[in-house]
Amino acid sequence: MSSLHKVHIVRPLDRPSIHPSIHPSFRIFCYLSIFVEPWLLLQFLNLYTLKSVGPKLVPFFKTVAIYFVLFIPSETPSLFSMVIKCLPIISLIVFVLLHGMSLGDEYTFSRRILTGLVLSCLGDALLNWPQYFLHGMAAFGAAQIMYTAAFGFKPLNATLGAAIYTFGAIAAIILMPGLPGILVVAVPLYDILLMTMVWRATARVQFFEELWTWTKLCSCAGGIVFAISDTLIGFHYFHKPIPYAQVKYLLSISSMLLHLKSY
Repeated sequence: MSSLHKVHIVRPLDRPSIHPSIHPSFRIFCYLSIFVEPWLLLQFLNLYTLKSVGPKLVPFFKTVAIYFVLFIPSETPSLFSMVIKCLPIISLIVFVLLHGMSLGDEYTFSRRILTGLVLSCLGDALLNWPQYFLHGMAAFGAAQIMYTAAFGFKPLNATLGAAIYTFGAIAAIILMPGLPGILVVAVPLYDILLMTMVWRATARVQFFEELWTWTKLCSCAGGIVFAISDTLIGFHYFHKPIPYAQVKYLLSISSMLLHLKSY
């Protein structure tokens, strides 16, 4: 496909008072990203990215940093916290659109990734309020379907799929005792969708057959990070609370950016 298939990765930016629980090194990075010119941040990208893609990702880095600088407690949801939480995904949606979009076959992958990002944004917005957890999970489930459709089912690699589904089954079994009501069905179903996405993202990488590329490798990493993030969220809600809950959100956002490496 075209030059749309090359993107690299980075992260973070803005001000108000930084939450004291944030690691000092991350605080320093946030402040640097506020005051240092964007082109300095882009020195961490390769030459191709710097010229063609890097500037379009600056809003993403800044909105992620703003989220962590503000560090709004998840226990106090509000419309403002929802907007701040969704801004990084919105910036990724804009990034995809800036690379062009049409109904042509050559943009099938882009349309599916874009749809997945929109659904993920909706899921994050809903998860801001605990009472909409099920609705948010449904949105993320639909997003996993779109990501899976984008990655396709060739090559199959059934052995890898079996291993990934086994991991998902173990996680689901651990969570089952803490699942209330309809979540006893919804969480395992989402687990299947998530593991399928991870399987298809990782199956694209075949090191020993020389069929891997950096784009596929980053999609693979994105799928794995997404699974780790969602697994941590599941354990946080239904098994045992995990400190620094907002860090799980960074993992989720980072995985979406890694998916965009396929451009």
